[in-house]
Amino acid sequence: MKFGKWGLFLGGVLFGTAGVKLLSSKDAKKVYTHATAAVLRAKDCVMEAATNVKENCGDIYEDAKQINEDRIAQEEDCFISDEAKGSEA
Repeated sequence: MKFGKWGLFLGGVLFGTAGVKLLSSKDAKKVYTHATAAVLRAKDCVMEAATNVKENCGDIYEDAKQINEDRIAQEEDCFISDEAKGSEA
C-alpha cells in the first residue's frame, strides 16, 4: 500500500513537471497569443453591438417622448375647442 501511494505521488510530480514544460513551450505561447487576439476581436464586436443597441435605445426614448408630447398637445387642442363650442351656445 505504501508503494502505491508513493507511485501515485511520483507519477503526479512527473506529470505536473511535463505539463509545465508543455504549457511554457513556444508553440503553447503561440496558441495563447492567438486565443488572446481572438478574445480581443470578440470584445470589439461585442462593444460595437452594445454601442449600437445603446444608440437605438436613445432614439426610441426620444421618439416616445415626442409621441407623448404630441398626444398631450392634441388633447389640449381638443379640450380648448370643446370649451369654445360650449361658450358659443
